[in-house]
Order: sequence, then structure tokens, then C-alpha cells
Amino acid sequence: MMNGGFGHGLPGFGMILFWVVIIGLIVLVVRALMPRPGDGGKQRSAREILDERYARGEIDQVEYEQKKRSLS
Repeated sequence: MMNGGFGHGLPGFGMILFWVVIIGLIVLVVRALMPRPGDGGKQRSAREILDERYARGEIDQVEYEQKKRSLS
């Protein structure tokens, strides 16, 4: 009796899916534990982040001054 050829392929797919999930979880854990480039392992203050955003041109001078006052 034949069942259309699906009887042998499905268990193999399940094993592949299992290993893909396991490897994916390992990659996520390793990435979460490693420091991000550019962080240097230290926390930046809100003022430093604000200064960087202004220097990159993400915010204009008016918004920079407003946010700087609210941080003080």
C-alpha cells in the first residue's frame, strides 16, 4: 500500500525543523550576551545621546535646546 510518498519525508522535515530552531535559539542567546559595537560596554547618559542626535542632524537647534532644558 502506498500513501502518496509522504510517509518518509515528513519525519525528516521535523528533524530539520528541530535543528533549525535549536541553532536559531543558540544564535539569539550568543547575540544577546555579546556587547554591541560602538557601545564600549558603558551606559551613555541622556545628555550624551541628545548631543549625538544634534550632531548628526536628527534634531534642530530649537528642539535640542528644549530637550536640554527639560533634562536639567
